[in-house]
Amino acid sequence: MVATFTHRPDLIQVTYKVLSDKLIDPEKKAKEIALGQTTGTWTSNELSGKKKLAKHTGVVLGIDEHTHVAGKPYEYFLTIGFPPANTEGDIPSLLTMIFGKISMDGKIRVESVLFPDDYLKGKGPRFGVPGIREKVGETEKPLTMAIFKPCVGLTPKELGAMFYELACGGMHLVKDDEILPDLPFCPTEERLAACLEAGVRAKQETGQTTLYAVNLTGSPSKIIPKARKLAKQGAQCFLLNVLSYGYGLLEELRDIGIPLMAHPALAGAWCGSTETGLSYAVTLGSLMRMGGADIVLFPSSYGTVALPAADAKAIREALVWNMGPLQKSFPAPSAGIHPGLIPQILKEYGSDVIINAGGGVHGHPKGARAGAKAFRQGINWVIKRGNFGGVSEREFPELTAALRLWGKS
Repeated sequence: MVATFTHRPDLIQVTYKVLSDKLIDPEKKAKEIALGQTTGTWTSNELSGKKKLAKHTGVVLGIDEHTHVAGKPYEYFLTIGFPPANTEGDIPSLLTMIFGKISMDGKIRVESVLFPDDYLKGKGPRFGVPGIREKVGETEKPLTMAIFKPCVGLTPKELGAMFYELACGGMHLVKDDEILPDLPFCPTEERLAACLEAGVRAKQETGQTTLYAVNLTGSPSKIIPKARKLAKQGAQCFLLNVLSYGYGLLEELRDIGIPLMAHPALAGAWCGSTETGLSYAVTLGSLMRMGGADIVLFPSSYGTVALPAADAKAIREALVWNMGPLQKSFPAPSAGIHPGLIPQILKEYGSDVIINAGGGVHGHPKGARAGAKAFRQGINWVIKRGNFGGVSEREFPELTAALRLWGKS
């Protein structure tokens, strides 16, 4: 079969990968999806076929049947166009339309989603790459971020002291660990106050602003009021485990006016299979960006929790490529990042990247402040030289100590 595709920029265009152990009629399957997820039923009735339903009916836009390899499933890529009017303009109703009941229909996976420009108006990051850069006072270079390690079990005072060291070392952002909820021995409001105070002291010493991303947790019905309260207290950035709490909550938080950082917790359950679920590019890329995430964390392709390189690249592209009126979101490759990886990160991500590290900062032989300095020194050196050749231990002791410990990419 010759691959076909009709571009319909007025529709939400979804491409599915369908696998089957036996040969199927891909056109029939595509029509079943297009109609079954919009106006069709498996048995017709007196209302079926009415003209007014036409504008709500999904249409088949593309069919690509890959060459079959003996011993492997038959593979088809089907592109369906869905009317934007069938959603409420939010991600939950969008997901129900494009991948509701059919997500249970065998080996089927959402590979990509394209949106009409009109559908994206009023959505996406409120700050995006330029807004985050303005807040930290860095217009061009890659940004750095540290994670509290350890996090759970420490008091607000201890986290504040850790924040101070990281900020004095030059980190642009510091974030809660995603596993830290609002616990009696470390209440959210108290750790926010401790970190804001530490940030003020560090800025007096360095002249640099370091943003604190506080983790939003609790009952979903209480998170919006909680976020508003924290915003009045001076919150600078919110961290949200989006897949745990839902894209709808991310969209609501966008209206509060505080930068949003999306964590990828649970993404493996959504995207880990190559046969079912949704692709990483859709889950952590397109939908996070559309939902309003200014910064999106995801595993790099070379850390302790590594994604395939193609998936990491696809997430990055979904966050920064042209999506009509949407601002770009900052990609933040994470998990097992250390200074020796900086050349590879800058080669793959360019300057619009937040280099996020936990153990790669705190594990520095001279402590967290030195670990933070090593990242800043590494970025400045690689921007000028492209690699770590010739780096001086006398001039950059923190960086060279990190490279001895973890090596170079």
